[in-house]
Amino acid sequence: MAGLRVDTVDTGTVPPADRFPLWVEMAGRVSAPVAFTSDHAGDFQGRARLVDLNGIALTRFRYQSLSGRRTPRLIRQADPEVYQIALATSGACAISASRRDTAVPVGDFTLVDWGRPHVLEHAGDDAREVPAASVTAVIPRALLPLHPDKVDRLTAARLSGSEGPGALLAQHLHRVTRHPEEFRASDAPYLADVTLSLVSALLARHLDVEDDLPAEVHRRALLVRVRAFIERHLGDPTLTPQVVADAHHVSVRTLHRLFATEDDTVAGTIRRRRLERCRRDLADPLLRDRPVHLVARRWGFTDRAHFSRAFRAAFGAAPQAYRAESGSGFPS
Repeated sequence: MAGLRVDTVDTGTVPPADRFPLWVEMAGRVSAPVAFTSDHAGDFQGRARLVDLNGIALTRFRYQSLSGRRTPRLIRQADPEVYQIALATSGACAISASRRDTAVPVGDFTLVDWGRPHVLEHAGDDAREVPAASVTAVIPRALLPLHPDKVDRLTAARLSGSEGPGALLAQHLHRVTRHPEEFRASDAPYLADVTLSLVSALLARHLDVEDDLPAEVHRRALLVRVRAFIERHLGDPTLTPQVVADAHHVSVRTLHRLFATEDDTVAGTIRRRRLERCRRDLADPLLRDRPVHLVARRWGFTDRAHFSRAFRAAFGAAPQAYRAESGSGFPS
């Protein structure tokens, strides 16, 4: 089964003199050419994981302190007509653009328009050897369902990554870039749509134009909120479609319509994700001493016989047999 297209760049794989040029070239491919400088240019340490979602690119970065300048000359040479939404995850980040100077704390986003001049500063804590880090999404301007003049108001602004659509977007970017192996190549269009919907919802929230968003964007944003709620409550044996609907102030009928075009129903999604969590725990050697029935209970299965039948139906083996085959043993 083919997975998402993933590329990893690690400057440690090339000689010291080639490390900063490698990073500059990679960063230019991800977004647009930038005039970078760094006190560590002689032996630059950086690592990036690039996840291609067929037109929308997600990247997870860790790197030493650097500065980048997107100049008018570079823009005249190449304007890829993209926005980049960047989540600061470590170190200090600051951006200057459109007569705005913004410090972006860890856990918040900023919006970069690569067709406008700007200056970026990323600083790790060199004394403690803590690198700078960020997670980004690059999105073609033409895909955003918001007027460019309105979006321009948010260039270099600080956008919350801890509440509302920003929190959901942060969770989504972390999940996909940390664990791209969990997804198939065929998931890329869906993941791209989710990314676009969440970015659009975040920008619309800060512009106070949420009513301007298309109905499909609202639908996908609600679907992401529902899926995130399900993930957080998988261990609750009382989790049902009614509980999910009540938590989101919609009817069960509306909730079922929301999932009508998905691969699973609401109940099917809850069951599948619980079984996948159980399978992961049973294959984990660090949990080999945890009895099977406690693994099942951890993820909401209170009936041992029902769990055993469901697990066998999903994965072709009884839970204890699966644990044994995975090499983690099978305590009673």
